[in-house]
Amino acid sequence: MSDAESADPNDAESAGDPGDDPLVELVRAVGHEHVTAEHASTVEITTDDWLTPAGDCIVGVEADRAPRDFSAAFRDACRDAAATITATFAVGEPGDDAVDTGDPAHVDEIVGRGDPGLALLDDRSMVGRTSDYTDDERTIFVDGDGAAADLDRDLVTALAEGAPVALRLEVEPAE
Repeated sequence: MSDAESADPNDAESAGDPGDDPLVELVRAVGHEHVTAEHASTVEITTDDWLTPAGDCIVGVEADRAPRDFSAAFRDACRDAAATITATFAVGEPGDDAVDTGDPAHVDEIVGRGDPGLALLDDRSMVGRTSDYTDDERTIFVDGDGAAADLDRDLVTALAEGAPVALRLEVEPAE
């Protein structure tokens, strides 16, 4: 049996965790019965363990990290307006304990950019935006090419059934 075949899906290396890459952050959360992902201009993941039907941009709760936990190098790189920030949503199946980011049941991504106004200091939630609004400590990217409403609907259905989600944020500095 090869190492890949015997790898534990919860092992950091096999799960696609960023390891020592300072320009990648991984946030693990779970879906919730009230996930609708209908918001047209934002997408959010929160550390809260609850969600009301009004939270139509929230796609994950019980996040294990918030922007305040991100590395200083990641936060600094995100403050470059020419940086590209890719948010990859990897979702498992309802009932799974975790999602293997190397082989998720569902995956989608939103690409945005950085901005000098990004504080990235919130200790509760993170929001990606299609606008250029930055006056908020929880904004993780601006000018996104999509929002919650643009996510794959099968992915959203799995989240509404409580599936685990791993949000991989990668910042690519300008050349």
